[in-house]
Amino acid sequence: MRLKSRLLAAFAVLSLVAVACATGQQKAAPVQAGGSSTVEELPEENASAAATPAPAPQIQTVGGPDKGFTVQMPGSPQSTSNKITIPSGDILIETLSSEIDGITYSLLTYEYPVKFVAARSPEALLNSDGRDALINQVKGTLKSEEPITLDGYPGKAFVMGSDRGDVRVRTYLVGPRLYTLLGVYNPGIPSPSVDAFLQSFTLINPPPKIERATRAGASDAGTPDAGTPADAGVPANDAGR
Repeated sequence: MRLKSRLLAAFAVLSLVAVACATGQQKAAPVQAGGSSTVEELPEENASAAATPAPAPQIQTVGGPDKGFTVQMPGSPQSTSNKITIPSGDILIETLSSEIDGITYSLLTYEYPVKFVAARSPEALLNSDGRDALINQVKGTLKSEEPITLDGYPGKAFVMGSDRGDVRVRTYLVGPRLYTLLGVYNPGIPSPSVDAFLQSFTLINPPPKIERATRAGASDAGTPDAGTPADAGVPANDAGR
């Protein structure tokens, strides 16, 4: 299961990073020797209009009591969902994402079976299935990180750099849910909207914290401390990084 969840998270982030840098990769066609430029000259009125600053992006409140959260997301968020089944139950995955003015905003929600979460430490989910999975799959570098909390629930904030831009992330473990918010942006351009998005995340009627299995219980389940649950169906060597 650990390998599957890491791949699903990584694929989601890879696609988001690609969207974020798509606009920046567009270039004018080069001028060939003896030829003329293929760039069309704009009329003066159009050039003046292009110089006008773009209006502030529209902000939408997404989520609600049925989702257990609200967040202020710029643009027009699109939703996708997926599900994978393991012996301990289903893992439900939902992604909300939008792209505007070259910046990508995304919220990924992983709802794990309670049994799966109870067999692992919060640090394992936040570090291995959160931070490390994203960094490894985008071949990024960790720039900074710090532990955070939200209404008493554990979390982690970190920034990673990649050849496609910086990714600022906040992830929280709330009961059986792992919420991962991220913004992909050009580090050379001020992006206060990314911080505003990350800071706008609030919980609504969050579930109680899950009681972790004792050391003896973890041993009986074949689960080393902070390791992969036995019912995940993933050999120990596959779960490594």
